[in-house]
Amino acid sequence: MSIQELSITNNQAKRLLKALPDENILIQDESGELVINVSAYRVFKNLKKNTPVEDILAEELDDSAEYWIFS
Repeated sequence: MSIQELSITNNQAKRLLKALPDENILIQDESGELVINVSAYRVFKNLKKNTPVEDILAEELDDSAEYWIFS
Protein backbone atom coordinates (compact mmCIF):
# COMPACT_ATOMS: atom_id res chain seq x y z
CA MET A 1 0.00 0.00 0.00
CA SER A 2 1.42 3.35 -1.03
CA ILE A 3 0.64 6.34 1.17
CA GLN A 4 1.58 10.02 0.96
CA GLU A 5 1.29 11.98 4.19
CA LEU A 6 0.86 15.76 4.10
CA SER A 7 0.35 18.48 6.67
CA ILE A 8 -2.52 20.89 6.14
CA THR A 9 -4.08 23.78 8.00
CA ASN A 10 -7.45 23.62 9.73
CA ASN A 11 -8.96 25.84 7.02
CA GLN A 12 -7.66 23.56 4.27
CA ALA A 13 -9.17 20.55 6.06
CA LYS A 14 -12.56 22.26 6.25
CA ARG A 15 -12.38 23.15 2.55
CA LEU A 16 -11.51 19.56 1.62
CA LEU A 17 -14.41 18.18 3.67
CA LYS A 18 -16.77 20.59 1.94
CA ALA A 19 -15.38 19.95 -1.57
CA LEU A 20 -15.41 16.14 -1.25
CA PRO A 21 -18.53 15.05 0.67
CA ASP A 22 -18.46 11.49 -0.73
CA GLU A 23 -17.19 8.99 1.88
CA ASN A 24 -15.89 6.74 -0.90
CA ILE A 25 -13.36 9.46 -1.70
CA LEU A 26 -12.66 11.20 1.61
CA ILE A 27 -13.02 9.97 5.17
CA GLN A 28 -12.09 11.56 8.47
CA ASP A 29 -10.69 9.07 10.96
CA GLU A 30 -11.04 9.12 14.74
CA SER A 31 -7.86 11.17 15.18
CA GLY A 32 -9.12 13.87 12.81
CA GLU A 33 -6.87 12.95 9.90
CA LEU A 34 -8.37 13.10 6.43
CA VAL A 35 -7.79 10.14 4.12
CA ILE A 36 -8.38 10.36 0.38
CA ASN A 37 -8.66 7.25 -1.78
CA VAL A 38 -6.63 8.41 -4.80
CA SER A 39 -8.27 6.11 -7.37
CA ALA A 40 -11.78 7.21 -6.30
CA TYR A 41 -10.63 10.83 -6.41
CA ARG A 42 -9.34 10.37 -9.99
CA VAL A 43 -12.79 9.11 -11.06
CA PHE A 44 -14.40 12.10 -9.32
CA LYS A 45 -12.00 14.50 -11.08
CA ASN A 46 -12.79 13.04 -14.49
CA LEU A 47 -16.56 13.16 -13.95
CA LYS A 48 -16.73 16.62 -12.39
CA LYS A 49 -13.98 18.21 -14.51
CA ASN A 50 -12.51 20.02 -11.50
CA THR A 51 -9.58 19.47 -9.17
CA PRO A 52 -10.55 20.56 -5.65
CA VAL A 53 -7.59 18.95 -3.86
CA GLU A 54 -5.05 20.52 -6.19
CA ASP A 55 -6.88 23.86 -5.98
CA ILE A 56 -6.82 23.84 -2.16
CA LEU A 57 -3.27 22.56 -1.65
CA ALA A 58 -0.09 24.08 -2.97
CA GLU A 59 1.92 20.91 -2.31
CA GLU A 60 3.03 18.33 -4.83
CA LEU A 61 0.77 15.28 -4.71
CA ASP A 62 2.02 11.80 -5.55
CA ASP A 63 -0.53 10.55 -8.06
CA SER A 64 0.90 7.03 -7.84
CA ALA A 65 -0.02 6.75 -4.13
CA GLU A 66 -3.09 4.73 -3.16
CA TYR A 67 -4.01 7.11 -0.34
CA TRP A 68 -3.25 10.67 0.65
CA ILE A 69 -3.37 11.29 4.40
CA PHE A 70 -3.73 14.86 5.61
CA SER A 71 -3.08 15.83 9.21
